[in-house]
Amino acid sequence: MSILAAILVFCLLILSHELGHFSMAKLVGIYVYDFSLGMGPKLLAFKGKETQYTLRLFPIGGHCLMMGEDENSDDPRAFNKKKVWQRILVILGGPAMNFLAAVLIFVVLFMMLGATSGASEVGSLVEGQAAEAAGLLPGDIIIEINEQPIQAWAEIGPAVTLHEAGEPIQVVVQRKSENIALTIQPYYEEESGRWLIGILPAVVRQNFFTAIGLGFKQSYIFTRDLLVALGGIISGKEKPDVAGPVGVVSIISEATSYGFQSLLFITAILCVNLAVINLLPIPALDGSRIVFLLVEGLRGKPIKPEREGIVHFIGLMLLFALMIIITFKDIVRLISGG
Repeated sequence: MSILAAILVFCLLILSHELGHFSMAKLVGIYVYDFSLGMGPKLLAFKGKETQYTLRLFPIGGHCLMMGEDENSDDPRAFNKKKVWQRILVILGGPAMNFLAAVLIFVVLFMMLGATSGASEVGSLVEGQAAEAAGLLPGDIIIEINEQPIQAWAEIGPAVTLHEAGEPIQVVVQRKSENIALTIQPYYEEESGRWLIGILPAVVRQNFFTAIGLGFKQSYIFTRDLLVALGGIISGKEKPDVAGPVGVVSIISEATSYGFQSLLFITAILCVNLAVINLLPIPALDGSRIVFLLVEGLRGKPIKPEREGIVHFIGLMLLFALMIIITFKDIVRLISGG
């Protein structure tokens, strides 16, 4: 099941990315020779109106082969004959579709599992912890902590943290139509470095339209956090912690063991990661190709294809070398149990 899940996730990541390039190419009128999912020997192939659609053996890549993409062509439908902004849209299509795939997955999750309402209502209790021992119940609405009014869930954590270390807090909750005062002894969690009382927020299943907004918000949050992490790595403030295909398969396998929802969640995160990483200005990635097109737009003429090809080739070789090193480390980590 883990192997099957990994194959399906890889196929979704690749398909959404290449479908983004393909859709934008068709939109601006570029002739597409071949749309392929996977690499290696052909398993299936059929000819559409003008494009061949191919399924290949190894689900580790794919391509959208366009006329005039890697060679000069005088055909008006060739990639190289389109305006700079049109070609940029085609390149952006891949990462954009990965991002939209993440949004769609989050929409499904919010409709299936729900999302926190933001209200100060207690959804559930952590078994054996302070809130349960003090008599707090699911459905209670926290309205006051240490005489400080509480109107939203986000206000509970800071109010608990502000208490004098080791001292109990006074909590007032609304239970049905009655206000009840409780004394709760917070506990310190080493992992998060916070004082907690052992409560979880209420979760409400979302309708389709609300879920769309939350899907975009959640995808944005993961994008922002990834960019912050990349900034930390570049500045040397954070230690790089990356995973290659073997590591990703391990992550997917672990997510699968927790259930379908967990698998969907990790797939959405991988979609966001693929979108962001592809937009980095690294040779052989979409971000680098966009940089070359922007330079062309400023110069009024393209950089010689031979020079651009050399840059992308060197970048591709370096990426392959990096992937081999990362894969080796992933295998060592798996063997050592780290």
